[in-house]
Amino acid sequence: MTELDIAPYFTRSDGGYVFARWGRPIAPVVFGVEDQTISTLKGAIEAVCTLAGHEMAETDPELGANFMVFFMRSWQELLDTPNLDRMIPELAQLVERLRAADANQYRIFRFDPEGGIKACFVFLKMDAVLAEVPADTLCLGQVVQSVLLWSDAAFVNASPLALTGNDVAILRPDVAAIIRAAYDRVMPVTADDPSHAMRLSARIGLQQTN
Repeated sequence: MTELDIAPYFTRSDGGYVFARWGRPIAPVVFGVEDQTISTLKGAIEAVCTLAGHEMAETDPELGANFMVFFMRSWQELLDTPNLDRMIPELAQLVERLRAADANQYRIFRFDPEGGIKACFVFLKMDAVLAEVPADTLCLGQVVQSVLLWSDAAFVNASPLALTGNDVAILRPDVAAIIRAAYDRVMPVTADDPSHAMRLSARIGLQQTN
């Protein structure tokens, strides 16, 4: 993969290049689903962390949980969740925007002083579209989109996942290569210069050689 292949994944709609990865172990918590789905989601997190060479944790020393996934039937449930407005400023305005856009998912990141991801909130409204997606596919897709700060346009036209001949969802090889390279220890936790894509390309080349 060349830098021209990689740069669009982190070039936002306004033209700016913005990259960040997690700067601490991922400590997940899941709301609104049964234990089986919780296990599926945590399995997806473990798989992506293994790919990246990153760590999971039971708790985050500062936040308790730093990767929060909310499954719900309506956006109103966000407003009904106790104390959520303390973690997410202007929650009521956000819910209004989600309703107006007829959205079924939304993701919010928080960053540490060094620019690395320190928390992620994922909201999934289980409408007719998401209800048709198998749980393992839905969970893997959400984890992949949360493990890096991708461009807002990165997966608009194509999913980060692909289907095998047995209709099993797997991570696309190009996306997997980017995640693995992005978490290489020699790479920065955050970047805002397009030359970062060139460095990612070089790391991918080395990994493929090795």
